[in-house]
Amino acid sequence: MPYIWSKEKDYNYCVELWPYSSLPNKGFAIFILITFLMLNFPLYTLLGTKYFWVIFTFLFVMLAAVWYALRKNYKDRNILEKLTITAELCQLTRQNSDGKHQSWECNRYWTKVSLHESGGPVPNYITLSGSGRIVEIGSFLSEPERKDLYNELVKVIK
Repeated sequence: MPYIWSKEKDYNYCVELWPYSSLPNKGFAIFILITFLMLNFPLYTLLGTKYFWVIFTFLFVMLAAVWYALRKNYKDRNILEKLTITAELCQLTRQNSDGKHQSWECNRYWTKVSLHESGGPVPNYITLSGSGRIVEIGSFLSEPERKDLYNELVKVIK
């Protein structure tokens, strides 16, 4: 699961959440290499002709577009959310993919965890409310992971 709980003391919990990355850097390099080889395999019959460079150029541009799209997706999913729960306070910090940080904190007693099964941007949308604000948590997780996270948050924040 793309989140992990740590417990420091009796009432001090911390959960870190991040998006699942199914294609690590090594897998990305292997994918690009195999794609390059597969795209160039039919070109061997055109070696030495004027058509080789025309088709090779288009294939190279297409491969560069795939490279760019995968790298952009990887960068956009570079998000980290950290929820720290102490005896008195709940604090959520989020590092966005552009490097900006957002934070929210509330008295633990007034913190409310809500699960919105429908009507949110994703099914089983989890929100924390308190101090006059409502914030989302774990919207990038899969649906079963959000359900599990909700159940764990309800147990910890009571």
